[in-house]
Amino acid sequence: MKIATGADHAGYELKDHLAAELRGSGHEVDDVGTSSGDSVDYPDFAAAVGRKVASGEVDLGVLVCGSGLGVAIAANKIRGVRAATCNDPYSAAMSRAHNDANVLTIGARIVGEGLAEEILRAFLSTEFEGGRHGRRVGKITALED
Repeated sequence: MKIATGADHAGYELKDHLAAELRGSGHEVDDVGTSSGDSVDYPDFAAAVGRKVASGEVDLGVLVCGSGLGVAIAANKIRGVRAATCNDPYSAAMSRAHNDANVLTIGARIVGEGLAEEILRAFLSTEFEGGRHGRRVGKITALED
């Protein structure tokens, strides 16, 4: 799978850790940055990941900021993106199974590396269930118009 990753200054260390985990699991990673603790604006990185997901250039996206919330809000402004902030594995699995989320966002100031790895594994290993959930996701998509 090809996965785009991005983060702001608060999330870059966790993003780098998760990118290494992804590569170690055989995934291709397209890292849009940032790569330091220097202050940056999270919407820039959320937009870059969101556009790659929406265009089909990558399969999924992973974004990290301090809370996971800012990058989710920004990424969800991109047509076709369904970004979900998940700070536990259950939410990550449900975001995929019921909402067909295509971007995972995580709060680096909320979860540690071990839990973030579990969240990422749950997100990647869960398939969209379709059925009645497909109808609901269709209604979400219609809201973009």
